[in-house]
Amino acid sequence: MKTRVAIYARVSTIGNGQSPEMQTRELREYCERRGWEIVGEYVDVGISGAKEKRPELDRMLADAHRRRFDAVACWKFDRFARSVSHLLRALENFKALGIEFVSLSEQVDTSTPMGKMVFTVLRAVAELERSLIAERVRAGLRNARAKGTKLGRPRADVDAPRVGALRAQGLTWEKICQITGLTRGTAQRSLLPPPKTRQ
Repeated sequence: MKTRVAIYARVSTIGNGQSPEMQTRELREYCERRGWEIVGEYVDVGISGAKEKRPELDRMLADAHRRRFDAVACWKFDRFARSVSHLLRALENFKALGIEFVSLSEQVDTSTPMGKMVFTVLRAVAELERSLIAERVRAGLRNARAKGTKLGRPRADVDAPRVGALRAQGLTWEKICQITGLTRGTAQRSLLPPPKTRQ
């Protein structure tokens, strides 16, 4: 049986020398050389690569879950994915479905040992990226605390006597919250006695 392949192409703008036809032509020629049968062409035109949700990409991913093809071919990584993490999620999804992935310009084919190695490297890069982001966040929080910045949500201004008066009038917590703009939990806590301090 011939390998069934879906080809994906994308251009951000129409004109200015950008045309999806160049991508699709080279992809068709590549598939013909490998003896693959093209069962679908998915082309997003005038859509930024920064968008993870794209009509034709979404349609292709839905068809992947329907097992309508055995491989996906694109012209270049950046035509397909918006980031390393986006690409990795797609490749892991394809791997789970038994679908191979080919990027023509980078000469990456996940059905080959070299392609599998690139996939492993991408996973390591994505993990490193996540770790660096987490460390930057932690460093930012430490710096903010060192400067005396209070973190978290600002405390709500609570007029406890007013809450108590409204409650004494027999109003429900829902009504009190509507009047004061407080959440139910904040309104209820305002009437609790202050915690005892240790001597």
